[in-house]
Amino acid sequence: MERRTRPFTAIFSSDWSECLSPSGPFDFIGFAYPQLGSELQEIFRGYTGNRISLGDACQRIRRILPGPVTTEMMDAYLDRGYAAYQGVPELIEWCAGQGVLFMLNTTGMIGYFQRVFAKGLLPTVPVLSANPLFRYPAGAGGPGLILDLNETKDKGRNTAAVVAKTGIPAERVIVMGDSGGDGPHFEWASQTGAFTIGSMTKLSLAAYCGHHGIAIGRRFGLVYGQGEARDVEREMAIDFRDLIPVIEEVLDA
Repeated sequence: MERRTRPFTAIFSSDWSECLSPSGPFDFIGFAYPQLGSELQEIFRGYTGNRISLGDACQRIRRILPGPVTTEMMDAYLDRGYAAYQGVPELIEWCAGQGVLFMLNTTGMIGYFQRVFAKGLLPTVPVLSANPLFRYPAGAGGPGLILDLNETKDKGRNTAAVVAKTGIPAERVIVMGDSGGDGPHFEWASQTGAFTIGSMTKLSLAAYCGHHGIAIGRRFGLVYGQGEARDVEREMAIDFRDLIPVIEEVLDA
């Protein structure tokens, strides 16, 4: 699936937007077409709060989009707007060295990550599960496996597919997310025995898990309450290398 230093013995399946990165999945569209910014934010909050489906969100984007987002437009956005939380590249590299399959499992766009990896902004991960709304022709050096994610429930389905492909038991899977859009992924984890981590945990994730009787195994970074605005400056001070001992603890248990 991907070259590595040792066989995979565990899986770390994580969201990206506002979980490993301060950015949202539609920010590059707002950069290319600034007039869409407020509507894109409304769409994003709609499906992460489980008020609309991801499929409905993408249909709305198709309707309002005035033109394409070319690779040149995407690269221009990445040159100015790309950001990941502190220590995220090192966390991915640590996982590769320890035989932990790092799976980006996100409603972000496949095309965004294709350009991120091509530009060397992030170590290439073995598996990418992302939305195909924007996708460019495949280039060399990308993830060994790319899975389409059309609805938030596909996060669990795609993690299950990788579990089946690798033969790694669900008990050695860690799922990480931040919002209610990750709720179905956490639900899959709860049903199969995988471990869950809330990263920059939003009230929408806590509410989803509470409603469905799902325990969040660990909270990492900031935890947001009712009506509390995001504090990106504080988020950017969180070092994701501090997740390494948590992963070791979970996998050694």
